[in-house]
Amino acid sequence: MKIDSAEIRYVELPLISPWRTAYGEDASIHSVMVKLSGEGAEAWGEAAPFYAPTYSPESARSVYETAREFFLPRIVGHTLDTAEEVVERLSIFKGNPFSKAAVETAWWALDSRLNGVPLWRALGADKPVVRCGADFGVQDTIDVLLALIQGAVDAGFPRIKLKVKHGWDIEMLDAVRSAFPGPVIHVDCNSGYDLEADIDTLVGFDRFNLAMIEQPLDHTDLIDHAELQRRIGTPVCLDESVTRPRDFEMALKIDACRVINVKPGRVGGLYNAVRIHDMARDAGMPAWVGGMLESGVGAGICAALGTLPGFTYPADVFPSSKFYAEDITDRWVEQDENCDVVLDETPGVGFDPVQERLEGVTTMREVIE
Repeated sequence: MKIDSAEIRYVELPLISPWRTAYGEDASIHSVMVKLSGEGAEAWGEAAPFYAPTYSPESARSVYETAREFFLPRIVGHTLDTAEEVVERLSIFKGNPFSKAAVETAWWALDSRLNGVPLWRALGADKPVVRCGADFGVQDTIDVLLALIQGAVDAGFPRIKLKVKHGWDIEMLDAVRSAFPGPVIHVDCNSGYDLEADIDTLVGFDRFNLAMIEQPLDHTDLIDHAELQRRIGTPVCLDESVTRPRDFEMALKIDACRVINVKPGRVGGLYNAVRIHDMARDAGMPAWVGGMLESGVGAGICAALGTLPGFTYPADVFPSSKFYAEDITDRWVEQDENCDVVLDETPGVGFDPVQERLEGVTTMREVIE
């Protein structure tokens, strides 16, 4: 498949309400969208690393500039018949997984569209169903959080994820477990804790019967996570620390986690995401798909990935209406009455930007030919 041209856009899509985590607050998503054209078709990919380099060393602006200046010129004009060839072509560049994912996911979208198959089938799945969980960021009060959890329980969500940070952890969990002793719950620390300084809190999580503690320590760390896992009974889940298959290989060798979260943007795209899925499956480790507050395009990509059978824990694939008054896609991501996202046989991702809406949220744009 020859890539004839590319279009890259920086978009800002307002959220219904701010998203609060251990590293701050976001009032809108800042996302990079890439359209690849070739053989008479076109398709979009997306990477959404947040406005500032708080989740990872990349920001939305750095992703835009890196993909525009370096990655897309290395792709356009070349024939790339497999995702592995795309990854190999970009392998001379170090790091920058979100920038690579913006390009690589667009390749998958175009390739599956040209082949007349939905992305979920192109990735190797047999069923188009993604089981989804409920997620709640840091709230203004515990009472607000308890009401949200009650809504998730009433809706039948199979698990609940709670963001934690200093001052919103043990006391909050005491209140939550007092009100809701039964539901499957895990916490996401977003690398906000220190092994030695916060060991009492980290050990204290054990008494809340949590499914896992997601990324409690530094965003680059594996060794301290392995030590923490030796000290606590609750499974450690790695997120930010795994940015490529090699990171996960090292984590497996030192027993740094018992669960792995996989986000296409964080690991450089879908080819690497599938590799990590396969490694976890072969190791007998639970795995699940995370999200980055993408538009319907990126959420559709995450949903397609989440259909793979090795992803056994409910995913972070959110309905468009949870975050946006108006998504930019022709169809919105929706969950059914079972809290599942069910995809269909539409070739490609299945969620395409509406041009007028896309123009309304675009702040930068460039075409590479």
